[in-house]
Amino acid sequence: MSWKAVVHSAIGTRHYQRQLPCQDYGQYFIADAVMVGAVADGAGSARHAEVGAKLAVQTALATLQRLIEPERTIPVAGVDSEPLLPSQSDNSQPQPDLEFADLIDADTLTEAQAQQIFTYTVVNVVEALQVQASTDGYTLADLACTLLVFLATPNWMAAMQIGDGFLVIGTAERDYELLFQPAKGEYINETCFVTSAAALEQMQVKVHRSCPRFICAATDGLEKVAIRLQDWVPFPPFFHPLVEWIRTDPEVAATCVQNFLESERLNARTDDDKTLLLCYYSEEESA
Repeated sequence: MSWKAVVHSAIGTRHYQRQLPCQDYGQYFIADAVMVGAVADGAGSARHAEVGAKLAVQTALATLQRLIEPERTIPVAGVDSEPLLPSQSDNSQPQPDLEFADLIDADTLTEAQAQQIFTYTVVNVVEALQVQASTDGYTLADLACTLLVFLATPNWMAAMQIGDGFLVIGTAERDYELLFQPAKGEYINETCFVTSAAALEQMQVKVHRSCPRFICAATDGLEKVAIRLQDWVPFPPFFHPLVEWIRTDPEVAATCVQNFLESERLNARTDDDKTLLLCYYSEEESA
Protein backbone atom coordinates (compact mmCIF):
# COMPACT_ATOMS: atom_id res chain seq x y z
CA MET A 1 0.00 0.00 0.00
CA SER A 2 1.45 3.36 -0.93
CA TRP A 3 0.73 6.98 -1.79
CA LYS A 4 2.01 8.97 -4.76
CA ALA A 5 1.79 12.77 -4.81
CA VAL A 6 2.88 15.84 -6.74
CA VAL A 7 2.33 19.56 -6.14
CA HIS A 8 3.04 22.64 -8.20
CA SER A 9 2.17 26.34 -8.09
CA ALA A 10 2.19 28.65 -11.12
CA ILE A 11 1.95 32.41 -11.23
CA GLY A 12 -1.09 33.84 -12.99
CA THR A 13 -0.73 36.18 -15.95
CA ARG A 14 -2.29 39.02 -13.94
CA HIS A 15 0.42 38.86 -11.28
CA TYR A 16 3.14 38.27 -13.87
CA GLN A 17 2.15 41.41 -15.77
CA ARG A 18 2.15 43.43 -12.54
CA GLN A 19 5.50 41.93 -11.49
CA LEU A 20 3.95 40.44 -8.36
CA PRO A 21 4.96 37.06 -6.88
CA CYS A 22 2.80 33.95 -6.93
CA GLN A 23 0.56 34.17 -3.86
CA ASP A 24 -0.38 30.47 -3.77
CA TYR A 25 1.41 27.70 -1.93
CA GLY A 26 0.91 23.95 -1.56
CA GLN A 27 2.84 21.12 0.07
CA TYR A 28 2.39 17.61 1.49
CA PHE A 29 4.11 14.88 3.45
CA ILE A 30 3.69 11.11 3.64
CA ALA A 31 4.16 9.27 6.94
CA ASP A 32 4.04 5.54 6.24
CA ALA A 33 0.47 5.02 4.98
CA VAL A 34 -0.75 8.49 5.94
CA MET A 35 -1.01 11.34 3.43
CA VAL A 36 -1.24 14.93 4.68
CA GLY A 37 -1.59 17.88 2.31
CA ALA A 38 -2.44 21.57 2.35
CA VAL A 39 -2.91 24.44 -0.10
CA ALA A 40 -3.40 28.14 0.55
CA ASP A 41 -4.19 31.19 -1.57
CA GLY A 42 -3.04 34.58 -0.35
CA ALA A 43 -5.67 37.30 -0.38
CA GLY A 44 -5.34 39.74 -3.26
CA SER A 45 -5.84 42.60 -0.80
CA ALA A 46 -3.06 41.40 1.54
CA ARG A 47 0.27 43.21 1.20
CA HIS A 48 2.30 40.08 1.97
CA ALA A 49 -0.13 37.40 0.81
CA GLU A 50 2.61 35.08 -0.47
CA VAL A 51 4.25 35.05 2.98
CA GLY A 52 0.97 34.26 4.71
CA ALA A 53 0.04 31.45 2.30
CA LYS A 54 3.39 29.69 2.63
CA LEU A 55 3.56 30.04 6.41
CA ALA A 56 -0.04 28.83 6.83
CA VAL A 57 0.67 25.64 4.84
CA GLN A 58 4.01 25.01 6.52
CA THR A 59 2.58 25.45 10.00
CA ALA A 60 -0.46 23.27 9.31
CA LEU A 61 1.74 20.44 8.05
CA ALA A 62 4.28 20.79 10.85
CA THR A 63 1.49 20.75 13.44
CA LEU A 64 -0.10 17.61 12.02
CA GLN A 65 3.27 15.92 11.65
CA ARG A 66 4.01 16.63 15.31
CA LEU A 67 0.71 14.92 16.22
CA ILE A 68 1.23 11.95 13.90
CA GLU A 69 4.97 11.49 14.47
CA PRO A 70 5.79 13.07 17.85
CA GLU A 71 9.24 11.49 17.87
CA ARG A 72 10.24 13.02 14.53
CA THR A 73 12.45 16.11 14.66
CA ILE A 74 13.26 16.59 10.95
CA PRO A 75 10.98 19.26 9.39
CA VAL A 76 8.58 18.13 6.68
CA ALA A 77 9.49 18.68 3.03
CA GLY A 78 8.93 22.26 1.99
CA VAL A 79 9.16 23.66 5.53
CA ASP A 80 12.36 25.73 5.40
CA SER A 81 12.06 27.14 8.92
CA GLU A 82 10.68 25.85 12.19
CA PRO A 83 7.09 27.15 12.48
CA LEU A 84 5.63 28.17 15.81
CA LEU A 85 4.22 25.03 17.42
CA PRO A 86 1.89 24.74 20.44
CA SER A 87 4.64 23.84 22.88
CA GLN A 88 6.33 27.16 22.11
CA SER A 89 3.35 29.36 22.94
CA ASP A 90 1.88 30.16 26.33
CA ASN A 91 -1.56 30.88 24.87
CA SER A 92 -2.04 27.90 22.57
CA GLN A 93 -5.10 25.70 22.64
CA PRO A 94 -4.34 22.38 24.39
CA GLN A 95 -3.21 19.57 22.12
CA PRO A 96 -6.09 17.26 21.17
CA ASP A 97 -6.49 14.45 23.68
CA LEU A 98 -6.38 11.82 20.93
CA GLU A 99 -4.15 8.80 20.39
CA PHE A 100 -3.14 9.26 16.79
CA ALA A 101 -1.59 5.82 16.45
CA ASP A 102 -4.99 4.32 17.31
CA LEU A 103 -6.90 6.77 15.09
CA ILE A 104 -4.77 6.04 12.04
CA ASP A 105 -5.43 2.32 12.38
CA ALA A 106 -9.12 2.82 13.21
CA ASP A 107 -11.92 2.04 10.77
CA THR A 108 -12.98 5.67 10.76
CA LEU A 109 -12.75 9.04 12.48
CA THR A 110 -15.68 10.88 14.01
CA GLU A 111 -16.69 14.38 12.92
CA ALA A 112 -16.04 15.58 16.49
CA GLN A 113 -12.50 14.21 16.42
CA ALA A 114 -11.84 15.84 13.04
CA GLN A 115 -13.22 19.14 14.31
CA GLN A 116 -10.89 18.96 17.30
CA ILE A 117 -7.83 18.19 15.15
CA PHE A 118 -8.46 20.96 12.63
CA THR A 119 -9.44 23.56 15.22
CA TYR A 120 -6.13 22.92 16.94
CA THR A 121 -4.34 23.20 13.58
CA VAL A 122 -6.00 26.48 12.61
CA VAL A 123 -5.39 28.07 16.02
CA ASN A 124 -1.74 27.18 15.65
CA VAL A 125 -1.62 28.56 12.09
CA VAL A 126 -3.10 31.87 13.23
CA GLU A 127 -0.59 32.09 16.09
CA ALA A 128 2.27 31.57 13.64
CA LEU A 129 0.88 34.30 11.38
CA GLN A 130 0.52 36.65 14.36
CA VAL A 131 4.15 36.06 15.36
CA GLN A 132 5.31 36.66 11.77
CA ALA A 133 3.27 39.85 11.54
CA SER A 134 4.61 41.15 14.85
CA THR A 135 8.20 40.27 13.98
CA ASP A 136 8.12 41.96 10.58
CA GLY A 137 5.92 44.92 11.47
CA TYR A 138 2.88 43.75 9.48
CA THR A 139 -0.76 43.61 10.42
CA LEU A 140 -2.38 40.20 10.56
CA ALA A 141 -4.51 41.20 7.56
CA ASP A 142 -1.30 41.65 5.55
CA LEU A 143 -0.89 37.84 5.71
CA ALA A 144 -4.51 36.87 4.96
CA CYS A 145 -5.02 33.63 3.04
CA THR A 146 -7.42 30.76 2.51
CA LEU A 147 -6.53 27.29 3.81
CA LEU A 148 -7.45 23.76 2.79
CA VAL A 149 -5.98 20.78 4.69
CA PHE A 150 -6.58 17.03 4.44
CA LEU A 151 -5.41 13.90 6.25
CA ALA A 152 -5.91 10.50 4.58
CA THR A 153 -5.26 6.99 5.87
CA PRO A 154 -5.96 3.58 4.29
CA ASN A 155 -9.34 3.56 6.07
CA TRP A 156 -10.63 7.15 6.10
CA MET A 157 -10.02 10.76 5.12
CA ALA A 158 -10.65 13.98 7.05
CA ALA A 159 -10.50 17.46 5.56
CA MET A 160 -11.12 21.12 6.36
CA GLN A 161 -11.56 24.24 4.29
CA ILE A 162 -11.59 27.95 5.09
CA GLY A 163 -12.34 30.08 2.06
CA ASP A 164 -12.41 29.09 -1.59
CA GLY A 165 -10.44 26.62 -3.69
CA PHE A 166 -11.61 23.02 -3.98
CA LEU A 167 -11.00 19.46 -2.83
CA VAL A 168 -12.15 16.67 -5.14
CA ILE A 169 -11.75 12.97 -4.41
CA GLY A 170 -12.26 9.82 -6.44
CA THR A 171 -13.50 6.58 -4.86
CA ALA A 172 -14.69 3.17 -5.98
CA GLU A 173 -18.28 4.43 -5.73
CA ARG A 174 -17.87 7.84 -7.41
CA ASP A 175 -15.26 8.99 -9.91
CA TYR A 176 -15.22 12.57 -8.66
CA GLU A 177 -16.81 14.11 -5.58
CA LEU A 178 -16.46 17.72 -4.40
CA LEU A 179 -16.11 17.61 -0.61
CA PHE A 180 -16.90 21.27 0.10
CA GLN A 181 -18.63 24.08 -1.72
CA PRO A 182 -16.06 26.90 -1.78
CA ALA A 183 -16.97 29.80 0.50
CA LYS A 184 -17.92 32.85 -1.56
CA GLY A 185 -18.95 36.28 -0.36
CA GLU A 186 -21.46 38.74 -1.69
CA TYR A 187 -19.00 40.20 -4.19
CA ILE A 188 -16.76 38.58 -6.82
CA ASN A 189 -13.47 37.20 -5.43
CA GLU A 190 -14.72 37.71 -1.86
CA THR A 191 -14.22 34.81 0.55
CA CYS A 192 -13.28 33.96 4.13
CA PHE A 193 -9.63 33.92 5.25
CA VAL A 194 -7.90 32.00 8.01
CA THR A 195 -7.00 35.35 9.61
CA SER A 196 -10.67 36.35 9.91
CA ALA A 197 -12.24 36.55 13.35
CA ALA A 198 -14.97 34.22 12.03
CA ALA A 199 -12.56 31.69 10.51
CA LEU A 200 -13.28 28.86 12.96
CA GLU A 201 -17.03 29.47 12.71
CA GLN A 202 -16.87 29.28 8.93
CA MET A 203 -14.42 26.36 8.79
CA GLN A 204 -15.95 23.42 6.95
CA VAL A 205 -14.97 19.93 8.20
CA LYS A 206 -15.82 16.56 6.74
CA VAL A 207 -14.88 12.91 7.28
CA HIS A 208 -15.02 10.46 4.40
CA ARG A 209 -15.41 6.94 5.75
CA SER A 210 -13.19 5.19 3.21
CA CYS A 211 -9.82 5.85 1.63
CA PRO A 212 -10.05 7.77 -1.65
CA ARG A 213 -7.95 6.44 -4.48
CA PHE A 214 -7.51 9.97 -5.87
CA ILE A 215 -7.27 13.38 -4.17
CA CYS A 216 -7.07 16.73 -5.92
CA ALA A 217 -6.65 19.92 -3.89
CA ALA A 218 -6.45 23.23 -5.72
CA THR A 219 -6.72 26.98 -5.24
CA ASP A 220 -9.52 29.00 -6.79
CA GLY A 221 -7.54 29.88 -9.91
CA LEU A 222 -8.68 26.52 -11.28
CA GLU A 223 -12.30 26.58 -10.08
CA LYS A 224 -13.93 27.75 -13.29
CA VAL A 225 -12.13 25.17 -15.44
CA ALA A 226 -12.54 22.24 -13.02
CA ILE A 227 -15.95 22.77 -11.40
CA ARG A 228 -19.36 23.43 -12.97
CA LEU A 229 -20.14 26.50 -10.93
CA GLN A 230 -23.91 26.58 -11.40
CA ASP A 231 -24.30 23.37 -9.37
CA TRP A 232 -20.78 22.78 -7.97
CA VAL A 233 -20.23 19.47 -9.79
CA PRO A 234 -16.69 18.41 -10.81
CA PHE A 235 -16.07 18.50 -14.57
CA PRO A 236 -14.80 14.96 -15.45
CA PRO A 237 -12.73 15.91 -18.54
CA PHE A 238 -10.59 18.15 -16.33
CA PHE A 239 -9.80 15.36 -13.86
CA HIS A 240 -9.38 12.34 -16.19
CA PRO A 241 -5.84 13.24 -17.33
CA LEU A 242 -4.81 14.20 -13.78
CA VAL A 243 -5.65 10.70 -12.57
CA GLU A 244 -3.70 9.13 -15.42
CA TRP A 245 -0.66 11.29 -14.69
CA ILE A 246 -0.46 10.63 -10.97
CA ARG A 247 -1.31 6.93 -11.01
CA THR A 248 1.75 6.10 -13.13
CA ASP A 249 5.01 7.88 -12.35
CA PRO A 250 5.25 10.89 -9.97
CA GLU A 251 8.23 12.34 -11.87
CA VAL A 252 6.33 12.24 -15.14
CA ALA A 253 3.24 13.59 -13.35
CA ALA A 254 5.24 16.50 -11.94
CA THR A 255 6.33 17.53 -15.43
CA CYS A 256 2.81 17.15 -16.81
CA VAL A 257 1.30 19.23 -13.99
CA GLN A 258 3.87 21.99 -14.40
CA ASN A 259 3.40 22.12 -18.18
CA PHE A 260 -0.37 22.19 -17.76
CA LEU A 261 -0.43 24.97 -15.16
CA GLU A 262 1.95 27.12 -17.19
CA SER A 263 0.32 26.46 -20.57
CA GLU A 264 -0.99 29.26 -22.78
CA ARG A 265 -4.24 27.35 -23.21
CA LEU A 266 -4.96 27.38 -19.47
CA ASN A 267 -3.76 30.96 -19.01
CA ALA A 268 -6.21 32.03 -21.69
CA ARG A 269 -9.04 30.85 -19.42
CA THR A 270 -7.76 32.01 -16.03
CA ASP A 271 -5.34 34.81 -15.15
CA ASP A 272 -5.08 33.89 -11.46
CA ASP A 273 -2.31 32.04 -9.63
CA LYS A 274 -2.86 28.28 -9.63
CA THR A 275 -1.83 25.49 -7.25
CA LEU A 276 -2.53 21.82 -7.87
CA LEU A 277 -1.85 19.01 -5.38
CA LEU A 278 -2.54 15.49 -6.68
CA CYS A 279 -2.45 12.28 -4.62
CA TYR A 280 -3.09 8.66 -5.61
CA TYR A 281 -3.41 5.65 -3.31
CA SER A 282 -2.52 2.18 -4.53
CA GLU A 283 -3.02 -1.02 -2.57
CA GLU A 284 0.02 -2.45 -4.31
CA GLU A 285 3.34 -2.01 -2.53
CA SER A 286 5.62 0.54 -4.15
CA ALA A 287 8.78 -0.79 -5.74
